[in-house]
Amino acid sequence: MSDARAIGVFDSGVGGLTVLRALRQAMPFERFVYLGDTARLPYGAKSADTVSRYALQCAVNLRRYDVKSLVIACNTASAVALPALREALGGMPVIGVLEPGAQAAAATSATGKIAVLATEGTVRGGAYERAIKTFNSHAQVLSLACPLLVALAEEGLVSGPIVELVARRYLAPIAVTPVDTVVLGCTHFPVFLPVLQSLLTPEHRWVDSAATTALAVRATLASLRLLAQEGLADPRAVRFLATDGAERFARVGSLFYGEAIPESAVEVVDLA
Repeated sequence: MSDARAIGVFDSGVGGLTVLRALRQAMPFERFVYLGDTARLPYGAKSADTVSRYALQCAVNLRRYDVKSLVIACNTASAVALPALREALGGMPVIGVLEPGAQAAAATSATGKIAVLATEGTVRGGAYERAIKTFNSHAQVLSLACPLLVALAEEGLVSGPIVELVARRYLAPIAVTPVDTVVLGCTHFPVFLPVLQSLLTPEHRWVDSAATTALAVRATLASLRLLAQEGLADPRAVRFLATDGAERFARVGSLFYGEAIPESAVEVVDLA
């Protein structure tokens, strides 16, 4: 039994394209519909109620494309809206990026001392700390809000002196805290990994939730017999949706996606 319907993926902007890239690598025969809510980013600085409302609107829009499952490629939305989305979408599988990232962090850390780089909203709610402690109750979690990194990423500024200055400022607490593992707790942050690694020691371990989320999605769909079989779907079939700025989405999004996204491939949609 298989299901050739698409998998829906959404994020506040283009950061979730790192998750989409990992999903495609893990499941090459699936089709995807990706929605970037670029008109209302960033989610990380907004209240939990607002993020939940935006996330629900994104989910309802993606359901119109007859998707078989939903991936929340945004840590902030995963932290505050996952239960509400699962309730609203009934039996549809809904997977967030936060829990797979937390599980990977707990498994990766040898000492249980973990730093999480995230948005203000994710840090404020303590979601990563709670999630990590479900896998290691003795873990010590240092959560660091890094809002300017999101803004820089959405501008396509992923290296250079400005990025290094901002990153150095955010990583300063790690220099005086004995952590051995650092979680990229926002899907915008993997593009900064070379810069971030250069500012810490080679002994620090890094966790990117994109790959672990992709494996979690594949396992979930396999258990429900919803995976597409080879030949049932075009492995290049990705539909890109944005709520604003097709040209900018294509240009900046290509950095996250790892390959060029033509502007003509991006459809602007209204979630209202």
